[in-house]
Amino acid sequence: MEQTMDSNIPKKDVTLRVQFEQFKDNYRQEIQKSISFIGQDLDFFTEVKVGHLLELTRRYVGDPEKLKILDVGCGVGVTDRFLTSHFKKLYGVDLSPGVVRKAARLNPKASYRHYNGKTLPYPAGSMDVTFAICVMHHVLPGHLNRFVQEMARVTRKGGLVAIFEHNPWNPLTLRAVSQCEMDHDALLLKMGKVERIFGQAPIELVEKKFILFTPFRAGFFRWLEGVLGWLPLGAQYYVAAKR
Repeated sequence: MEQTMDSNIPKKDVTLRVQFEQFKDNYRQEIQKSISFIGQDLDFFTEVKVGHLLELTRRYVGDPEKLKILDVGCGVGVTDRFLTSHFKKLYGVDLSPGVVRKAARLNPKASYRHYNGKTLPYPAGSMDVTFAICVMHHVLPGHLNRFVQEMARVTRKGGLVAIFEHNPWNPLTLRAVSQCEMDHDALLLKMGKVERIFGQAPIELVEKKFILFTPFRAGFFRWLEGVLGWLPLGAQYYVAAKR
């Protein structure tokens, strides 16, 4: 997803931010190139996060098949490809028109919209689950509070708001981010920073966890990840809250 920005931001600041439109045709390849040294493909990391999101949804909201979910900063819909079959309806937004069109072609059952980076194009309380995966590190620092508050606004009472982000304490994450052209503007956020932002929105923190400690699928490593969720060394983390 591109950065959140207002029209009154000076042009010199805007030009420092990544323009994701230029990556619409090689979005996946750019990410895969940056993580190639790990020895796993993008789908592995995507499926792990999707698994956590589904677990959070079932634990705090209910059966995903009865729920509407919104992907804020959907990119070309890589994550949504693993979610559309689980939810009643999936929606997605992004700042780049070309990226949104690419996501719609990849996921024809989902509904996508271009948005202005300020106000999500949905009524208050219209979503059961609202999430953003590795998006906030592209948002201009002064707009982080509004970003989360908008996610909270469109989520119904009793619904879920979830953020997944890179962990700046993990050296392999730092290497991958440094090698990704789409992340040259990234300002990685510590979990505590996201928690404080959540605390200023009308939502209640219910769960936080570090994830992706190993790049392996075997059951033992999945179990190990569950045990180590408190340790701030996972490649990424999530913070979840109830509306």
